[in-house]
Amino acid sequence: MNFISKFIITPLIIGISYLPFKLLYFLSDIFYYLLYYIFRYRRKIVRKNLELSKVSKNKKDLIRIEKEFYKHLTDVFFEMFKFYNISPEEMKKRFYIENPQIFYDLEKKNKSVMFMTSHYGGYEWFLSINYHVPQQPFAVYTPLTNKNLDDLVKKFRLKHGSKLISRYKAGQYIKNQIKENKPFLYGMAADQSAQIRSITYWKEFLGIKVPVFTGSERIAKSYDIPVVFGKVEKIKRGYYKVIVELISETPKNHKNYEITDIYIKKLEEQIRNKPEYYYWTHNRFKHMDKAPKD
Repeated sequence: MNFISKFIITPLIIGISYLPFKLLYFLSDIFYYLLYYIFRYRRKIVRKNLELSKVSKNKKDLIRIEKEFYKHLTDVFFEMFKFYNISPEEMKKRFYIENPQIFYDLEKKNKSVMFMTSHYGGYEWFLSINYHVPQQPFAVYTPLTNKNLDDLVKKFRLKHGSKLISRYKAGQYIKNQIKENKPFLYGMAADQSAQIRSITYWKEFLGIKVPVFTGSERIAKSYDIPVVFGKVEKIKRGYYKVIVELISETPKNHKNYEITDIYIKKLEEQIRNKPEYYYWTHNRFKHMDKAPKD
Protein backbone atom coordinates (compact mmCIF):
# COMPACT_ATOMS: atom_id res chain seq x y z
CA MET A 1 0.00 0.00 0.00
CA ASN A 2 2.87 2.38 0.81
CA PHE A 3 4.40 1.74 -2.62
CA ILE A 4 1.06 2.42 -4.33
CA SER A 5 0.54 5.61 -2.32
CA LYS A 6 4.01 6.95 -3.02
CA PHE A 7 4.56 6.02 -6.65
CA ILE A 8 1.06 5.82 -8.16
CA ILE A 9 -1.53 7.76 -6.15
CA THR A 10 0.69 10.76 -5.33
CA PRO A 11 1.87 11.46 -8.92
CA LEU A 12 -1.69 10.92 -10.21
CA ILE A 13 -3.23 13.42 -7.79
CA ILE A 14 -0.50 15.99 -8.38
CA GLY A 15 -1.07 15.57 -12.12
CA ILE A 16 -4.80 16.18 -11.66
CA SER A 17 -4.04 19.39 -9.74
CA TYR A 18 -2.51 20.88 -12.90
CA LEU A 19 -5.65 20.40 -14.97
CA PRO A 20 -7.72 23.48 -15.87
CA PHE A 21 -11.04 23.80 -14.05
CA LYS A 22 -13.04 23.09 -17.20
CA LEU A 23 -11.41 19.68 -17.57
CA LEU A 24 -11.50 19.10 -13.82
CA TYR A 25 -15.27 19.50 -13.73
CA PHE A 26 -15.64 17.28 -16.79
CA LEU A 27 -13.94 14.53 -14.75
CA SER A 28 -16.17 15.42 -11.80
CA ASP A 29 -19.28 14.86 -13.94
CA ILE A 30 -18.00 11.43 -14.92
CA PHE A 31 -17.26 10.51 -11.31
CA TYR A 32 -20.70 11.72 -10.25
CA TYR A 33 -22.33 9.32 -12.69
CA LEU A 34 -20.12 6.44 -11.50
CA LEU A 35 -20.59 7.14 -7.79
CA TYR A 36 -24.33 7.68 -7.95
CA TYR A 37 -25.56 5.29 -10.61
CA ILE A 38 -22.93 2.54 -10.85
CA PHE A 39 -21.20 2.15 -7.47
CA ARG A 40 -24.10 3.69 -5.53
CA TYR A 41 -21.57 5.01 -3.01
CA ARG A 42 -23.22 5.25 0.42
CA ARG A 43 -26.60 5.78 -1.21
CA LYS A 44 -28.42 4.06 1.67
CA ILE A 45 -26.77 6.28 4.29
CA VAL A 46 -27.42 9.45 2.30
CA ARG A 47 -31.06 8.53 1.71
CA LYS A 48 -31.53 7.64 5.39
CA ASN A 49 -29.96 10.94 6.52
CA LEU A 50 -32.10 12.97 4.15
CA GLU A 51 -35.29 11.20 5.20
CA LEU A 52 -34.56 11.51 8.92
CA SER A 53 -33.62 15.18 8.75
CA LYS A 54 -36.74 16.07 6.75
CA VAL A 55 -34.94 18.70 4.67
CA SER A 56 -36.98 17.89 1.57
CA LYS A 57 -40.55 18.91 0.74
CA ASN A 58 -41.51 15.60 -0.85
CA LYS A 59 -40.03 12.48 -2.48
CA LYS A 60 -39.30 14.29 -5.76
CA ASP A 61 -37.48 17.06 -3.92
CA LEU A 62 -35.53 14.48 -1.88
CA ILE A 63 -34.23 12.84 -5.09
CA ARG A 64 -33.26 16.26 -6.44
CA ILE A 65 -31.31 17.09 -3.28
CA GLU A 66 -29.68 13.67 -3.31
CA LYS A 67 -28.44 14.03 -6.89
CA GLU A 68 -27.30 17.62 -6.40
CA PHE A 69 -25.40 16.52 -3.31
CA TYR A 70 -23.48 13.83 -5.22
CA LYS A 71 -22.62 16.34 -7.95
CA HIS A 72 -21.31 18.70 -5.29
CA LEU A 73 -19.46 15.86 -3.52
CA THR A 74 -17.41 15.00 -6.61
CA ASP A 75 -16.75 18.70 -7.25
CA VAL A 76 -15.32 19.10 -3.73
CA PHE A 77 -13.23 15.96 -4.26
CA PHE A 78 -11.52 17.42 -7.33
CA GLU A 79 -11.35 20.93 -5.87
CA MET A 80 -9.33 19.46 -3.01
CA PHE A 81 -6.73 18.28 -5.54
CA LYS A 82 -6.76 21.61 -7.38
CA PHE A 83 -5.97 23.33 -4.10
CA TYR A 84 -2.37 22.14 -4.50
CA ASN A 85 -1.70 23.97 -7.73
CA ILE A 86 -4.07 26.94 -7.77
CA SER A 87 -2.41 30.37 -7.58
CA PRO A 88 -2.97 32.60 -4.52
CA GLU A 89 -4.63 35.22 -6.74
CA GLU A 90 -7.17 32.77 -8.16
CA MET A 91 -7.74 31.16 -4.79
CA LYS A 92 -8.66 34.54 -3.29
CA LYS A 93 -11.21 35.07 -6.06
CA ARG A 94 -12.77 31.65 -5.73
CA PHE A 95 -13.00 31.44 -1.94
CA TYR A 96 -13.27 34.61 0.08
CA ILE A 97 -14.67 36.10 3.28
CA GLU A 98 -17.32 38.76 2.73
CA ASN A 99 -16.80 40.55 6.06
CA PRO A 100 -13.20 39.93 7.26
CA GLN A 101 -13.23 43.09 9.40
CA ILE A 102 -14.39 41.00 12.36
CA PHE A 103 -10.99 39.29 12.44
CA TYR A 104 -9.06 42.56 12.14
CA ASP A 105 -11.07 44.13 14.96
CA LEU A 106 -10.24 41.18 17.22
CA GLU A 107 -6.59 41.20 16.14
CA LYS A 108 -6.29 44.83 17.26
CA LYS A 109 -7.24 43.57 20.72
CA ASN A 110 -4.58 40.83 20.38
CA LYS A 111 -7.32 38.18 20.46
CA SER A 112 -7.28 34.75 18.90
CA VAL A 113 -10.40 33.32 17.24
CA MET A 114 -12.23 29.99 17.44
CA PHE A 115 -13.68 29.56 13.94
CA MET A 116 -16.52 27.02 14.05
CA THR A 117 -17.18 25.53 10.64
CA SER A 118 -18.82 22.41 9.25
CA HIS A 119 -18.62 19.94 6.38
CA TYR A 120 -20.62 22.23 4.16
CA GLY A 121 -19.96 23.85 0.78
CA GLY A 122 -16.31 24.12 -0.19
CA TYR A 123 -15.07 23.31 3.30
CA GLU A 124 -11.69 22.02 2.07
CA TRP A 125 -10.87 25.49 0.76
CA PHE A 126 -11.21 26.98 4.24
CA LEU A 127 -7.49 26.26 4.45
CA SER A 128 -6.92 29.32 2.26
CA ILE A 129 -8.28 31.58 5.02
CA ASN A 130 -4.71 32.77 5.58
CA TYR A 131 -5.27 35.23 2.72
CA HIS A 132 -8.15 36.95 4.52
CA VAL A 133 -7.30 37.15 8.22
CA PRO A 134 -4.45 38.68 10.26
CA GLN A 135 -4.28 35.76 12.73
CA GLN A 136 -2.15 32.70 11.91
CA PRO A 137 -4.67 29.94 11.00
CA PHE A 138 -4.54 26.41 12.41
CA ALA A 139 -7.02 23.74 11.33
CA VAL A 140 -7.83 20.86 13.65
CA TYR A 141 -7.98 17.65 11.59
CA THR A 142 -8.19 13.87 12.01
CA PRO A 143 -4.97 12.14 10.80
CA LEU A 144 -5.36 9.23 8.39
CA THR A 145 -4.19 5.79 9.51
CA ASN A 146 -2.10 5.38 6.34
CA LYS A 147 0.96 7.57 6.98
CA ASN A 148 1.83 8.06 3.30
CA LEU A 149 -1.71 9.15 2.45
CA ASP A 150 -1.78 11.35 5.53
CA ASP A 151 1.48 13.00 4.46
CA LEU A 152 0.05 13.55 0.98
CA VAL A 153 -3.15 15.13 2.31
CA LYS A 154 -1.13 17.39 4.61
CA LYS A 155 1.10 18.39 1.67
CA PHE A 156 -1.98 19.54 -0.23
CA ARG A 157 -3.71 21.21 2.70
CA LEU A 158 -0.66 23.22 3.80
CA LYS A 159 -0.21 24.79 0.38
CA HIS A 160 -1.91 28.12 1.16
CA GLY A 161 -0.54 29.11 4.53
CA SER A 162 -2.73 27.36 7.10
CA LYS A 163 -1.20 24.89 9.54
CA LEU A 164 -2.64 21.65 10.91
CA ILE A 165 -3.16 20.32 14.42
CA SER A 166 -4.10 16.71 15.08
CA ARG A 167 -7.43 16.52 16.89
CA TYR A 168 -5.76 14.16 19.38
CA LYS A 169 -3.25 16.84 20.40
CA ALA A 170 -5.34 19.99 19.90
CA GLY A 171 -6.06 20.75 23.55
CA GLN A 172 -2.43 20.66 24.70
CA TYR A 173 -1.19 22.34 21.52
CA ILE A 174 -3.52 25.31 21.94
CA LYS A 175 -2.72 25.50 25.67
CA ASN A 176 0.97 25.87 24.82
CA GLN A 177 0.28 28.50 22.15
CA ILE A 178 -1.78 30.66 24.51
CA LYS A 179 1.41 31.28 26.47
CA GLU A 180 2.92 32.99 23.41
CA ASN A 181 0.39 35.83 23.76
CA LYS A 182 -0.09 36.03 19.98
CA PRO A 183 -3.37 35.99 18.02
CA PHE A 184 -4.13 32.68 16.30
CA LEU A 185 -7.17 31.33 14.47
CA TYR A 186 -8.37 27.80 15.23
CA GLY A 187 -10.67 26.23 12.67
CA MET A 188 -12.82 23.30 13.77
CA ALA A 189 -15.44 21.43 11.79
CA ALA A 190 -17.65 21.00 14.83
CA ASP A 191 -20.44 18.96 13.20
CA GLN A 192 -18.79 15.54 13.37
CA SER A 193 -20.48 12.78 15.31
CA ALA A 194 -19.10 12.79 18.87
CA GLN A 195 -18.05 9.68 20.77
CA ILE A 196 -20.48 8.42 23.37
CA ARG A 197 -19.11 9.02 26.84
CA SER A 198 -20.63 9.76 30.21
CA ILE A 199 -19.96 13.49 29.63
CA THR A 200 -21.47 13.56 26.15
CA TYR A 201 -23.85 16.42 25.43
CA TRP A 202 -26.99 15.30 23.61
CA LYS A 203 -28.77 17.80 21.41
CA GLU A 204 -31.35 17.76 18.63
CA PHE A 205 -29.64 18.22 15.28
CA LEU A 206 -32.00 18.45 12.30
CA GLY A 207 -34.74 17.05 14.53
CA ILE A 208 -32.75 14.02 15.74
CA LYS A 209 -31.18 13.79 19.20
CA VAL A 210 -27.49 12.94 18.80
CA PRO A 211 -24.25 13.31 20.80
CA VAL A 212 -22.73 16.67 19.87
CA PHE A 213 -19.06 17.62 19.66
CA THR A 214 -18.30 20.29 22.29
CA GLY A 215 -14.51 20.58 21.99
CA SER A 216 -14.63 24.00 20.30
CA GLU A 217 -16.72 25.48 23.09
CA ARG A 218 -14.67 23.91 25.87
CA ILE A 219 -11.38 25.25 24.49
CA ALA A 220 -12.88 28.68 23.78
CA LYS A 221 -14.30 28.93 27.32
CA SER A 222 -11.04 27.74 28.90
CA TYR A 223 -9.03 30.59 27.36
CA ASP A 224 -11.84 33.06 26.63
CA ILE A 225 -11.20 32.88 22.89
CA PRO A 226 -13.86 34.71 20.81
CA VAL A 227 -16.02 32.36 18.75
CA VAL A 228 -17.32 32.95 15.23
CA PHE A 229 -19.37 30.91 12.77
CA GLY A 230 -18.59 30.70 9.06
CA LYS A 231 -21.73 30.64 6.93
CA VAL A 232 -20.71 29.30 3.52
CA GLU A 233 -22.57 30.15 0.33
CA LYS A 234 -21.86 28.48 -2.99
CA ILE A 235 -22.00 31.23 -5.60
CA LYS A 236 -21.52 28.88 -8.53
CA ARG A 237 -19.35 25.91 -9.41
CA GLY A 238 -15.90 26.52 -7.96
CA TYR A 239 -16.79 29.79 -6.23
CA TYR A 240 -17.67 30.22 -2.56
CA LYS A 241 -18.04 33.07 -0.11
CA VAL A 242 -18.10 33.00 3.68
CA ILE A 243 -20.21 35.30 5.83
CA VAL A 244 -18.74 35.46 9.33
CA GLU A 245 -21.15 35.69 12.26
CA LEU A 246 -19.90 36.47 15.75
CA ILE A 247 -21.18 33.96 18.30
CA SER A 248 -19.43 35.42 21.33
CA GLU A 249 -16.47 37.65 22.10
CA THR A 250 -16.51 36.55 25.74
CA PRO A 251 -17.23 32.78 25.89
CA LYS A 252 -16.55 32.60 29.63
CA ASN A 253 -19.72 34.60 30.20
CA HIS A 254 -21.89 31.89 28.63
CA LYS A 255 -23.51 28.93 30.32
CA ASN A 256 -22.19 25.49 29.43
CA TYR A 257 -23.31 24.33 25.97
CA GLU A 258 -24.87 27.70 25.13
CA ILE A 259 -22.24 28.41 22.46
CA THR A 260 -22.66 24.91 21.02
CA ASP A 261 -26.43 25.44 20.89
CA ILE A 262 -26.01 28.71 18.98
CA TYR A 263 -23.64 27.01 16.54
CA ILE A 264 -26.03 24.10 15.95
CA LYS A 265 -28.92 26.49 15.29
CA LYS A 266 -26.89 28.48 12.73
CA LEU A 267 -25.71 25.30 11.04
CA GLU A 268 -29.26 23.92 10.84
CA GLU A 269 -30.49 27.13 9.21
CA GLN A 270 -27.71 26.91 6.64
CA ILE A 271 -28.44 23.26 5.85
CA ARG A 272 -32.20 23.69 5.56
CA ASN A 273 -31.71 26.62 3.22
CA LYS A 274 -29.49 24.64 0.79
CA PRO A 275 -29.32 20.99 1.96
CA GLU A 276 -27.55 19.77 -1.20
CA TYR A 277 -24.25 21.28 -0.05
CA TYR A 278 -24.02 19.41 3.26
CA TYR A 279 -21.85 16.30 3.60
CA TRP A 280 -24.59 13.64 3.85
CA THR A 281 -22.34 10.58 3.42
CA HIS A 282 -21.29 10.79 7.08
CA ASN A 283 -23.39 8.56 9.31
CA ARG A 284 -24.57 11.52 11.41
CA PHE A 285 -27.38 9.76 13.21
CA LYS A 286 -25.73 6.42 14.04
CA HIS A 287 -26.20 6.98 17.81
CA MET A 288 -29.78 8.25 17.64
CA ASP A 289 -31.18 5.15 19.37
CA LYS A 290 -28.74 5.52 22.28
CA ALA A 291 -29.94 8.92 23.44
CA PRO A 292 -30.71 9.01 27.19
CA LYS A 293 -34.36 9.20 28.10
CA ASP A 294 -35.61 12.59 29.31
